[in-house]
Amino acid sequence: MGYEDLRVYQLAYNLMLEIYQKSSNLPAEEKYGLTSQIRRSAMSIVLNIAEGYGRKDSAKEFKHFLRNAQGSCNETRTLIKMSCDLKYLSQEESKKLSEEYEKLSKMLYRLKENWTDI
Repeated sequence: MGYEDLRVYQLAYNLMLEIYQKSSNLPAEEKYGLTSQIRRSAMSIVLNIAEGYGRKDSAKEFKHFLRNAQGSCNETRTLIKMSCDLKYLSQEESKKLSEEYEKLSKMLYRLKENWTDI
């Protein structure tokens, strides 16, 4: 089993792809601002899970990366709200994405709380 088999990774990866697709519709002037930031925060979640899993033999280290991924979840949710408030995303799109990232954050929390040294 590898990190790609983790449900939390699969959800994070699929949400990252969705963020990339949705952010491609943001205005050109947001290329180096909101577009870049929301993509980096969504990607950070996936990368922290993958990197942390590589250190899974140490529960302390893996949990550190899961905490970082949770922080990036919060960042992504904030950027989704900002995108909606700026009328770049519809209320429906924003609500759906925000709910999915909240679900992801809860999954990360449960994994972090239940992980023990292998």
